[in-house]
Amino acid sequence: MQDLRGDRLQIMLTPEELSLVDDFRFRHRMPTRAAAIRELLRLGLAAKPIRADGSRSSHYGLFDRGPDGHKPGGDRSQEPE
Repeated sequence: MQDLRGDRLQIMLTPEELSLVDDFRFRHRMPTRAAAIRELLRLGLAAKPIRADGSRSSHYGLFDRGPDGHKPGGDRSQEPE
């Protein structure tokens, strides 16, 4: 069966986020970044649900933004509302 993908999704990643995607890809011997991102989406969607609270898109990065650039993010469930 042919794998059809009709819609294109374009996202912007920081260099640190892209490095994590590439590390995942090579660690799991995946053929492309797209395949790695699809697998990460599958894993993420199978994980525990998150609450939708109207947060901004920038609140969902893998790294916190600070005066010294991006830093690894912590547990998002602990952030004040």
